[in-house]
Amino acid sequence: MSEFVYVTEEGLQKMKEDLDLLRNERPAIARMIAEARDKGDLSENAEYSAAKEAQGMLEMKIARLEDQVIRSRIIDGSRINTISVQILNKVRIRNRTSGVTMEYQLVPETEANLKEGKIAATSPIAQGIMGKKVGDVVQVKVPAGVIPFEIVEISI
Repeated sequence: MSEFVYVTEEGLQKMKEDLDLLRNERPAIARMIAEARDKGDLSENAEYSAAKEAQGMLEMKIARLEDQVIRSRIIDGSRINTISVQILNKVRIRNRTSGVTMEYQLVPETEANLKEGKIAATSPIAQGIMGKKVGDVVQVKVPAGVIPFEIVEISI
């Protein structure tokens, strides 16, 4: 068994809901395969090939999600503090070069959503600020180069 997947309780619930949705797609794909099979010669039946491919992709997604659910470990939010940056914290950082201030919440990789201001704890910025305190200045290596960030605020 490979490494654990750390998630919030809400994140695990969302994965389980997504898994149920995917499992509910199985009958529709089976019907598509049956309909295509009824049309005759399978060796030259594009509908049959497409339906079988869709079935394979669906089963792959289900297997991947089942694996993630099995390996999931819920992060205990009651142990989160604001002494230093850690997963589930909201962190306001200032780019020392441009002066731009950004706020992110550090979340498990499966829950990252940049539009919501949630970045994966495994991202370069999160890794660079993890364990740091308010007032610390860190040099974060990103694809565009090295950016100096100052930790302005840590909250829950």
